[in-house]
Amino acid sequence: MNSQRYTLPAIALHWGQAILIAWLLWLGWTMVDLPKGAERSAAYGLHKSLGLLALLLVVVRLAWRRGHPAPSAISGGWEARLAMVTHYGLYALLALVPLAGYLASSFTTYATKFFGVELPRIVAPSESFNAIFKLLHEGLVWGIAALIVLHVAGAVKHAMLRDGTLQRMLPGRLFRN
Repeated sequence: MNSQRYTLPAIALHWGQAILIAWLLWLGWTMVDLPKGAERSAAYGLHKSLGLLALLLVVVRLAWRRGHPAPSAISGGWEARLAMVTHYGLYALLALVPLAGYLASSFTTYATKFFGVELPRIVAPSESFNAIFKLLHEGLVWGIAALIVLHVAGAVKHAMLRDGTLQRMLPGRLFRN
């Protein structure tokens, strides 16, 4: 077993982002079925704010990673390459999904707010650009959902193998060998 662990800030950022993304996915997939009104508007407002927070968090994670490289992979071969591609894909989509959502929101006539604070308008309202970025946002969400499933499947596999890979990212003494 490789005892090389991720740093505590890397672990906290990873699990914070995981919780935030799970919340965003749930909220995004349930808010569209709400009837028009105050509850739906509040859900959309919260979703937009959390999405912008997720974008900020991935920027912090990338900055942290730049100065603190990840521990080396325990295994090699095609699985290590798949893990690397999955991680790069996740990082890319963690930035692109909220960016597309923000752009879609920016092209509406409604102000974009971050937890109640109105953000400056950067573009003029446009129904066609709103539709394009909304479609892009939705498509990228399905892509990130697929990569999350692949990422979790890899974590479960490593947990079953008890090879130490999963334990390097778990906080505290949870599930350590």
